[in-house]
Amino acid sequence: MRRTRKRVAIVAALCVVLGAMAGPRLDARDTPPGRAGDADGAHWVGTWAASPQLTEERNLPPAPAFTDTTLRQVAHVSIGGRTLRVRFSNAFGDAALTLLSARFARSTGGSAIDATTDRSLTFHGRPSVTIPAGALMVSDPLEFDLPPLSEVAVTVYVRGAPAAITGHPGSRTTSYFQAGQSVSAVELTRATRVDHWYFVSGIDVEADRTAATVAVLGDSITDGRGSTTNGNDRWPDNLARRLQARRETAHAAVVNHGIGGNRLLRDGLGPSALARLDRDVLAQPGVRWLIVFEGINDIGTGAGARERGEWAATAEDIIAAYEQIIVRCHSHGIRVYGATILPFEGSEGYFTARGEADRQTVNEWIRTSGHFDAVIDFDAIARDPDQLSRLSSAVDGGDHLHPSAAGYRILADAIDLGLFADDR
Repeated sequence: MRRTRKRVAIVAALCVVLGAMAGPRLDARDTPPGRAGDADGAHWVGTWAASPQLTEERNLPPAPAFTDTTLRQVAHVSIGGRTLRVRFSNAFGDAALTLLSARFARSTGGSAIDATTDRSLTFHGRPSVTIPAGALMVSDPLEFDLPPLSEVAVTVYVRGAPAAITGHPGSRTTSYFQAGQSVSAVELTRATRVDHWYFVSGIDVEADRTAATVAVLGDSITDGRGSTTNGNDRWPDNLARRLQARRETAHAAVVNHGIGGNRLLRDGLGPSALARLDRDVLAQPGVRWLIVFEGINDIGTGAGARERGEWAATAEDIIAAYEQIIVRCHSHGIRVYGATILPFEGSEGYFTARGEADRQTVNEWIRTSGHFDAVIDFDAIARDPDQLSRLSSAVDGGDHLHPSAAGYRILADAIDLGLFADDR
């Protein structure tokens, strides 16, 4: 017993000595600023995002493209903050991508920036970064006064890029290409204009413990087909404005992860929702809520697939995909809200009686199954009261599938903001 006590005493003494040699232990109060876990609960929250996808040839910029080029891109954030970081993606690149310089500033319209706000982005303290094929790089934290709902410009200089370009074609926002190094120019007066985003995939802000992100997983209706170029009037944009207008919900950011042509189960324009869920939702900082608004492309492409003898999603397949999304998000503490699928009769090449029956089956499950944490009934808001399989004239953008800019506002205005009130 004396030997045992002696060993215990020796071990305890060694622990004290080693602890002293190692220096003081960090607790929550000692955590360096900008790190999750600060005493005040500060953490990173996504305030803007664009889902990365492989850019098709028709959506690449004209020559000289990324050869000795300054690229300035504009983004419209949701919540603000005083410290931010920017995420750049080479997810679909077939070689490394080097950003020789990257800068961040307030946008004043078009390609112009407020020069007094122009700041260099760094990566591990360096002004340039090489992003391996398939990878993501996040800039160092940058002190920056970022107001909510403001427009910002991210400017990079590149001398070459992979043949396979990671981007987001459905930006509904103009980007500016100018030959040579002009990253700090107040305006790119000789720029070529292209309505696509490239490489930039997210902006995060450091916010207090109450702040969190609403992620939206969707297709072209979420990506904003039919909205106004540079108008920031997609339905998630309108939701962000509504959230910011109320003190009770001003802590809620919105990130738009819509991809035009996207499907739940099969890749199309961009990876399927199930394939991109980890990158676009689970790996995003600060996500507390997810709105799932997908399924119309799985239904609409089914008729053509069956005619060709190919596999086509059924209503049960779509429901099973929803269940998978719910299970995976719940394991990360994310609440999942299901949005019903909009009517689409009259949409050329898409609408069939079987497709409408599947839509009704899926919507009934969304409304009544209890699997989603809440339901956002876009169908009930957008349908023609006299012909339930069609969009109302107030919502229809003209192709009987996508809403107009006014229709997107109607959708956003119908969402119960109480779903995003802070209750922690």
